[in-house]
Amino acid sequence: MGRGRVGVRDWAIAGGVASVLLFVGLSGDRPGTDLDLLGYVLLAGGGLSLAASRRAPGLVLAVTGSCAVGYQAAGFEAPAVAFLFAVYAAMRAGQRIVTVAASVVVLAALPLAAVISPHGWTMGEAYPRGTGVLELGWLFAAGAAGEALRQAERRAAEAERTREETARRRADEERLHIARELHDSLTHQISVVKVQAEVAVHLARKRGEQVPESLLAIREAGREAARELRATLEALRDDDKSPPHGLDNVPELVERARTTGLDATLTIEGRRHDVPTAVDRTAYRIVQESLTNIARHAAATTASIRIDHRPDALVIQVDDDGKATPDTAPVPGTGLLGMRERVTALGGRLQTAPRSEGGFTVQAELPVDRTS
Repeated sequence: MGRGRVGVRDWAIAGGVASVLLFVGLSGDRPGTDLDLLGYVLLAGGGLSLAASRRAPGLVLAVTGSCAVGYQAAGFEAPAVAFLFAVYAAMRAGQRIVTVAASVVVLAALPLAAVISPHGWTMGEAYPRGTGVLELGWLFAAGAAGEALRQAERRAAEAERTREETARRRADEERLHIARELHDSLTHQISVVKVQAEVAVHLARKRGEQVPESLLAIREAGREAARELRATLEALRDDDKSPPHGLDNVPELVERARTTGLDATLTIEGRRHDVPTAVDRTAYRIVQESLTNIARHAAATTASIRIDHRPDALVIQVDDDGKATPDTAPVPGTGLLGMRERVTALGGRLQTAPRSEGGFTVQAELPVDRTS
């Protein structure tokens, strides 16, 4: 069970329970004493404390139990409804031993509190035969409901992890299959084109002939295709031969970019939280692909990378001062398409566009689920 911030639903439940307890307390018969105000405070306090049951279930269990015993001792005959909710929440949070111990203490203390109340009851009057069994049954039902939901959530989480692992394994197998196909088919063909072009250029120059521009273009295209294919194969096989990269490896990317002469800066904003593995790896890939595009196509001298850790999202923005302008938007290549596919698969948004002051910007917003 998640332990996030106290939400509207938490306060609604707590307010509802407190209202029921106050209503029962106001409508019940009891001798007028100076303890009435204290009793009302304990009734309301026990109910309102449930708002923190997700954040501190053990503490709420102790508070609601103490309040139940307290308003019984003050002469109020209201049931320990708040304590039942607290038992449910604590069991759902997995605090079995604490819940059982608190339940035993409260079950033993409630009859004693009723006996010392202003009613002046005997033990038999305060707790007729069968009352203890009924209270034990309610406590067992509340605890069983919490445990059942906890187990259901655990099984659902395990099933989700299994599905993710299966999907990741299939994706890895498909990726490696693609890498093998590319290597077996395209690598040889591109190498032949490149070598033939290199030989033709060499022979032309050796004979003192002018090398045709088309032949030079073929040679350069062959070289570029070989580099692109090699980089693609390395990326496809990356996960198979090395540990997965993530946000912790982004500074290495930036430092590597600096060695090429690019004035790259990294800024990290917000408080860092743990993020899902898929988000972590996608953030790394976005920065990696953006810096690769800058080095190959932008003719930029500076680049800034900003990573913003927000409560519900991770935002990555990469800006450069390259040759792109609003009037000459570059045609999206496979790198940008790959980034967009990764971001969309996570339910995020990707914006790529020339900057008004010149250069290009890539901004990705990756959702981070922190709901409980």
